[in-house]
Amino acid sequence: MTETADKLIQGRTGPWEIVLGLEIHAQVASKAKLFSGAAVGFGAGPNEQVSLVDAAMPGMLPVINRFCVEQAVRAGLGLNAQINLKSRFDRKNYFYPDLPQGYQISQFKDPIVGEGEVEVERDDGSTFVVGVERLHLEQDAGKSLHDQDPNATYVDLNRAGTALMEIVSRPDMRCAEEAAAYVKKIRTILRYIGACDGDMEKGNLRADVNVSVRRPGAELGTRCEIKNVNSYRHIQQAIEYEARRQVEIIEDGGKIDQETRLFDSGKLETRSMRSKEEAHDYRYFPDPDLLPLILDADWVEQIKKSLPELPDAKKKRLQGQYGLSAYDAGVMIIESARADYFESAVAALKAAGGSDAKLVANYVTNELLQRLSADGHEIDASPIPAADIAGLVKLREDGVVSSKIAKEVFDHMWAGEGAPYQIVETHGLKQESDTGALEGIIAALIAANPAQADAVKEKPQAIGWFVGQVMKATGGKANPGSVNEILKAKLGI
Repeated sequence: MTETADKLIQGRTGPWEIVLGLEIHAQVASKAKLFSGAAVGFGAGPNEQVSLVDAAMPGMLPVINRFCVEQAVRAGLGLNAQINLKSRFDRKNYFYPDLPQGYQISQFKDPIVGEGEVEVERDDGSTFVVGVERLHLEQDAGKSLHDQDPNATYVDLNRAGTALMEIVSRPDMRCAEEAAAYVKKIRTILRYIGACDGDMEKGNLRADVNVSVRRPGAELGTRCEIKNVNSYRHIQQAIEYEARRQVEIIEDGGKIDQETRLFDSGKLETRSMRSKEEAHDYRYFPDPDLLPLILDADWVEQIKKSLPELPDAKKKRLQGQYGLSAYDAGVMIIESARADYFESAVAALKAAGGSDAKLVANYVTNELLQRLSADGHEIDASPIPAADIAGLVKLREDGVVSSKIAKEVFDHMWAGEGAPYQIVETHGLKQESDTGALEGIIAALIAANPAQADAVKEKPQAIGWFVGQVMKATGGKANPGSVNEILKAKLGI
C-alpha cells in the first residue's frame, strides 16, 4: 500500500482523504501585554493583572509593545518566512462578555509575517513540508467562568490583551499524525528562539484545527474548525473523530455545514459551537488608534543574526559531527536543553580521553530520558550531571564495567549516590579482567561439562552457554571479551 493510501479513510462507498490546516495560537513570552504595561503571568487571582486599557475604559489608547514585535519577527525568521517591513493592526469586531472592547485588535490583510515553510518529520523518519500562510500578532480575550455560581457567569480579564502569535498553515496535512507532528515542530522552533514557552497545559500554545474530507484528488470539501485544542493526543483524537463524522454524513446523503466545533476530551467527540464566521462577518477595518507598524530592515537583520542554531540545522550538525543516527539526533533536538546536555557530556568525555559519542547518546536518549519521562521531568531537572554520563561511558570504554554492570551503576547514579567511579569502588562493581582468574573458572567449567564442550566444538555458536555460566560464576563481573577469547582458546575453536 502506498503512503497516500495509508492515510485514506475507508468509507462504505470508497476511500476518503482528510485535508487539514492548523491555526496555532502561541502566547508571546513577554512579561507585559501587547498594548498595555499590565503584567502577564499564570496563577494570579481573578482580575489582578488588568490595566485600564485591558478593561477598555473610555479614553484609553493602546501602545505597542516593542518586545512582542521583536518576538514575532524572531518567530517568522524561525519559520523561514517573509518578514513584512510594513504591517498594520485591524479591529476584528465581535461580542463576547470577556471581550470588553467589543473588538479584538488583530492583523488581517497586512500581517507582520508572510509566507514561509516548515519541514516536519514523521514518526517513521520520513519528512513532509507544510506551508505557512502567515503569522500575525493579536491580543487575547479574557475568560468567562461558568462554574463559580449556578446562576451567573463571571469574567476574569487577566488574559485580556495578552500578546498572541497566530500561525496559519496551508492545508498541507493529510492525517492526524502529521498534524500532531507539525504542532510539535512549531513548538520546538518557538521554544528554541524563546518566542513562546510552549506550555500547552497552561494554554500558552493551542491549536484550531480545520478538518475537511474529499474523494482523493477531488476539490476541497467544506471544512469545520475545532477550537482551542491544547495537546498532541487531543489534536489527533479530534481529527480522527471529526473526519469520520463528516464521511458518515456525506455517505448518508447529507452535507457538511461550515461551523466551529469544540472537542470533548471526555467523550472523545466534537460538538457544534456556532456557525463558522467569514472575514466579512467580523467587519475588519484598520484600527484608528494605531499607526501602521514600520520595521527597519537593519533591525530585522540584527534579529536574524541573534537567532540561535535552529532545530533542523542542529540535527544535521549532530549527525555529521558526532555520527548520530537521524532518530537519535531527532530525539536530541526536540528540546534545546537535551542537545546542550548531550554536547556537554561529549565534551566531558573527550576531556577525560574518551571518544564514544554514540554511546553517550544511547544513555541520554534511552536510560536518562526514559527515567525523566516516567517522573514527568525534562532534562534540565536531571539528577545526573552530564559529566557523570561521560564518566559512565569512560568506564565502559576502559573495560572497567560491562554493559550489564553499567546498568546497575546507572541505577545508583539515579539514586544520587555520586559519580560513577565512586559507585563502582563502593559497591565492588569492577569488571573482572584478570585472565588468570578467568582461566581457572573456565577450565573448571569445561572439565565439569565435557559433553557441552564437545557440542561447542561441533557447533561454535553454542559457546554462549559457557559464557553465561562464567558470568553467573563471577556475578556478572567477567569481561565478556576476555571470556570469549579464553573459551575459544581452550576449546580449540
